[in-house]
Amino acid sequence: MIECHVSESPLGPILYRVDGDCLTGLFFVGQKHFPKDIASVTNARAPRIVDEAREQIREYFAGERETFSVPIRLRGTTFQQQVWDALRQIHFGDAWTYGDLARRIGLPPGSARAVGGANGRNPVAIIVPCHRVIGGDGELTGYAGGVDRKRSLLTLEGGRAREQLPLF
Repeated sequence: MIECHVSESPLGPILYRVDGDCLTGLFFVGQKHFPKDIASVTNARAPRIVDEAREQIREYFAGERETFSVPIRLRGTTFQQQVWDALRQIHFGDAWTYGDLARRIGLPPGSARAVGGANGRNPVAIIVPCHRVIGGDGELTGYAGGVDRKRSLLTLEGGRAREQLPLF
């Protein structure tokens, strides 16, 4: 059974979508590509998986967590799955370009735009770190949650662009 729950974060409300014992979505409310199949948010007691995800996200924002262990299930095309799997290889505090990401999954030069499209449709933000992908020129582009949030997440992680990116 699919359930949706919302809780606050330092970057605005986050919607947690669960199906059974897996997190299937983590979205900033109102972000680009916000799922249209979200019928309603329940006020019922959240299942254990939502509590676990909320706690891990809280720890992340508090600077106490760099990796996530909450079980997730990602639904998408085969290509999207490839991109999302590669995203999970980007370590905390690191950033890859869209071209780097394309090369990592064996795509030819010029595939950055296709990779960017799949990256932007990542259904589990933060946990699958799509915010760690930047433009080839170092610019912060293409984050479904907004560039300001992307800047804040990268600053929180102390990534290679730390001095340029004010947190809030």
